[in-house]
Amino acid sequence: MRSITILGSTGSIGRQTIDVVRQQPERFRVAGLAAGRNVALLAEQIEEMRPSHVVVAEESDARLLRARFSGLAIDWGSEALCTLAGERDVDVVVSALVGFAGLLPTAAAARAGRRIALANKESLVAGGSIVTRLAAEHGAELLPVDSEHSAIFQCLVGENSQSVERLLLTASGGPFRSRPVEEFETITAAQALRHPNWTMGSKITIDSATLMNKGLEMIEARWLFDIPAERIDVVVHPQSIIHSMVQFVDGSIKAQLGLPDMRLPIGFALGWPDRLPNTFERAQLPTIGSLTFEEPDTVRFPCLRLAYDALARGGTAPAVLNAANEVAVAAFLAEQIGFCDIPRTIERALTEHCVIDEPTLEQIVEADTRTRADVRSYLDRTGKRPIAAGQ
Repeated sequence: MRSITILGSTGSIGRQTIDVVRQQPERFRVAGLAAGRNVALLAEQIEEMRPSHVVVAEESDARLLRARFSGLAIDWGSEALCTLAGERDVDVVVSALVGFAGLLPTAAAARAGRRIALANKESLVAGGSIVTRLAAEHGAELLPVDSEHSAIFQCLVGENSQSVERLLLTASGGPFRSRPVEEFETITAAQALRHPNWTMGSKITIDSATLMNKGLEMIEARWLFDIPAERIDVVVHPQSIIHSMVQFVDGSIKAQLGLPDMRLPIGFALGWPDRLPNTFERAQLPTIGSLTFEEPDTVRFPCLRLAYDALARGGTAPAVLNAANEVAVAAFLAEQIGFCDIPRTIERALTEHCVIDEPTLEQIVEADTRTRADVRSYLDRTGKRPIAAGQ
């Protein structure tokens, strides 16, 4: 039986991980849970999963849970989160925190030599060279949970890495794939949150609408599979049935297909090298009908181009890209800036930043902190409403 720690247990990926565990009670037990402020749901998860260690963001929430669950180790704060991620008696750490907050706990799990079911792409976006080096040095496994990277991983099973010509990341195109560009300035947060295929958290849903999510996934793929950006293509596939593909040197293409259900890649990462049976809905190809493909439009969706630019520049540039995007998306969701202000804000942050070419983990954290402060200050100076310091 494998023991699992879930970082971000009350989020979308965390909840779906627990769905997978419910399907396989003889294979998995939950040893640790970490969550933010959704204490009510976390308490339900503790009741059901009976973990031995829990971490929350705030001390006040830890006190509330300690009063309810006597005898359970309940801690709070970022240091406790890293301790939980690095515990030696755990087999798999599901890294499902949202945003840059996942970097340090993922690095801690890598140092501990754990299998990391990675749903926090920002860990590799901001600190790809460091996290992959730590994983190699300490014998940790990085198994992707993002559906696109799981698809590529599955397509590569049994293949010689030297035979890979290109990675083909599929993108749904989001809710504005066919909307005229002249209407983009009036796009609202409510409209952007209506993804046509996937049910996800608000931040990743906005990233999908801007195509930044695909840019972040491109950077993640570069580190997961050790493939340079010029050999990673993005292909718009509106049906979201083909989750990604690999093209080989002989021209052959392998694809992984399935319904847009994140429990499938989660189960693959938890069970690898075994495929786990489940009772989830199956894809019916005659019902699906046709599958179509398009080139991404980086003029209408400049965030994808900005991600390629940041990776090409290297060093701390991807961390700045990510930090500026997180602040801009939070501001957009709060109706403080417009949809088109997101890429404008990111591009300005990248232009203003003095890149450190071979940063330490501490320098990456510093670049993230400084970028967030600079972007908030810029948005305040340009007449936008103030943005809370935690965003």
